[in-house]
Amino acid sequence: MSVTTVFVSRLHFPVTALGPGRRVGLWLQGCSIRCPGCISADTWEPAVGAVPLEHLLDRMSEMADGAEGLTVSGGEPFDQPEALAAVLARWRELSTKSTLVFTGRELEDVAGWTARHPGLIDALITGPFRSDLPQTLAMRGSDNQRIHAMTDAGAGMLAYDRPATDADRRLDVAFDELGHAWLAGIPARGEMGRLRRTLAKAGHRAATSDMVGAHS
Repeated sequence: MSVTTVFVSRLHFPVTALGPGRRVGLWLQGCSIRCPGCISADTWEPAVGAVPLEHLLDRMSEMADGAEGLTVSGGEPFDQPEALAAVLARWRELSTKSTLVFTGRELEDVAGWTARHPGLIDALITGPFRSDLPQTLAMRGSDNQRIHAMTDAGAGMLAYDRPATDADRRLDVAFDELGHAWLAGIPARGEMGRLRRTLAKAGHRAATSDMVGAHS
């Protein structure tokens, strides 16, 4: 049976901190991995944010013309494997631009999916966030995570397989329909705590989801 509903945390354009260029960013809702210290713990709860698949695809089609790629994160995208396949297949119809997917699973864990859906993912960043490991590499929250080029187009993403620069830690700031600010990107370790303290000193209240299950 084909999927008709997808659970979505956010859809935003443009995102510039998760891959090259101005990209469509899609955060799928629900994560069964739940890494301690994850900055996206607000996306863990499953079966929240139900959106008709066709509505989501229509919104993505409105963004595709100006986008230089699609980045899918979460949550854990492979917790919704059929929806992920449907989203990426539609993107292939809309655009020739690259697809980048972040997963907390290892490459071998999603090998069955990638074999069934060849060519839908250009580049895949794999592995759980590990707060006990260093964070020195570009586009990654901890150094156990790996970048894989899944297609010829994805080979360009291997340019991120290097030590991180200050530019790699930049964050996009966006606002939801309620006027609440949220951040996209991969911050330096401890940056969210520093942000909370800075805002508190200025008289603002801030909560960041990395506080859930964090050890520091």
